[in-house]
Amino acid sequence: MYSFDSRIRYSETDSEGKLTMASLLNYFQDCSTFHSQDLDMGVDYFREIHQVWVLSSWQIVVERYPVLYERVIVGTQPYEMKGFLGFRNFAMMTEGGEYLAKANSIWSLLDLDTGKPVPVSQEMAQRYGLGGKLEMEYAPRKITVPEGGTSGEAIVVKKHHLDTNRHVNNGQFVDMAMDFLPEGFVVGQLRAEYKKQAFLDDILLPYVAVCGDRTVVSLRDGKGAPYAVVEFLEKITDCGKI
Repeated sequence: MYSFDSRIRYSETDSEGKLTMASLLNYFQDCSTFHSQDLDMGVDYFREIHQVWVLSSWQIVVERYPVLYERVIVGTQPYEMKGFLGFRNFAMMTEGGEYLAKANSIWSLLDLDTGKPVPVSQEMAQRYGLGGKLEMEYAPRKITVPEGGTSGEAIVVKKHHLDTNRHVNNGQFVDMAMDFLPEGFVVGQLRAEYKKQAFLDDILLPYVAVCGDRTVVSLRDGKGAPYAVVEFLEKITDCGKI
């Protein structure tokens, strides 16, 4: 597994001094970009060959949120590539090897000029070096959206929402969705399903549905088609919610 060492920064923590879900997701995203760059297949490489990896789905399971100043190890490992899809695990661990969080992700390789999927070449798969699949409980990729939800205030895509691909970054969709969580909600598992890309000045219409400890936020266009669907499960312990 490819990994790098880090330390939890003040800017990455919440009011309780714990790492935020948004920061955890950013750690995982940064880890994958570091990995690709160290294999000489970074952002510039894919721009040159007119291809791009686009995230299709996230599943992030949190065992414990690390606290301010805590030293952590962040790792990633691609474990399968078939057709135009790539499957990649992530983990955040303590220096002692305790798993703080595990994640699964599915990516689509697209042609930048046509926007259509392109198959992963054998050479590319070999360069990534596929490894073993991380032990975790894998959830389905598709997220069901409960009925009877409510509509939230429209969100206009701004420049700060965009990444180097000039579309809304996957983490920004999650940030938008998290604004609709109840006060005190601690995320134990995040799932995100990305349906289509959103660009500058697009208008996202949130639909929010709550079912027990499950909150689902669908960010939709004016015709009701989702850009992204994000599901949050509240973290529960033997002592109740935390």
